[in-house]
Amino acid sequence: MTDETEVARKVLTQIINNEPPTREELEKEYGVGNVWTTNELQEKFKVIGFMAPMCVVQNKVTGKKGTVYFAHMPRFYFDFQEDK
Repeated sequence: MTDETEVARKVLTQIINNEPPTREELEKEYGVGNVWTTNELQEKFKVIGFMAPMCVVQNKVTGKKGTVYFAHMPRFYFDFQEDK
């Protein structure tokens, strides 16, 4: 099976992890409350699936599904985008 997103995902993964962002940098770009550690993400969302550098998640309170990106080290999840 061919993954048509593989090349784009690899490039995006390299961009995100080339100079790993700090929490402060991510919050400045994506907003406070839109950046999570692994534990924080697990409290707020159910992880449905992932293909680096993205996870598909479902908000445990609202049931809304969407996508977050993640940086590898340090591990931060960020930029929740709700499915339309």
